Amino acid sequence: MARYISITLTKAGVTCRARLLDAEAPRTCAAVWNALPQEGDAFHAKYARNEVYTLLPRIVAAPHRENPTVTPIPGDVCLFDFEAWEIGNPAYGYEPGTAAHHEQGATDLALFYGRNNLLINGDLGWVPGNVFATIEEGLTDIAAACNTLWLHGVQGETLAFARGSV
Repeated sequence: MARYISITLTKAGVTCRARLLDAEAPRTCAAVWNALPQEGDAFHAKYARNEVYTLLPRIVAAPHRENPTVTPIPGDVCLFDFEAWEIGNPAYGYEPGTAAHHEQGATDLALFYGRNNLLINGDLGWVPGNVFATIEEGLTDIAAACNTLWLHGVQGETLAFARGSV
């Protein structure tokens, strides 16, 4: 039976529904599902393009790569697992004391809402993400809200992930 999660931009009040890709990314799906609910500050990507994400203190030891991509498509929901040294670079602009500076590293939960994304970082090179869910309902609305974040900023916005129903 399919499992679903809801992803919400809380300040905007916009939610989408994503189906977990248990067959393609079983370890990642299990890690995320067991850690839900999660909520953190929303960020709009600088490099990847059409991506909104949150950084959380590492929710699990890194699941091995499964169903990886460096070219996510609209509706992909990805997990990135970062060691503390990978994400805490002051040039990235994350405030001290946030999940980006957690001593155990950080988990990045991200949604992609548009085309032509490329997961490359000038410091690290390619940054593959595990595609663990696909947005099946609400992509148009969440994409519009994400684009508003790009145009007007993310101040005060959070991104929340929760278990959903069938």
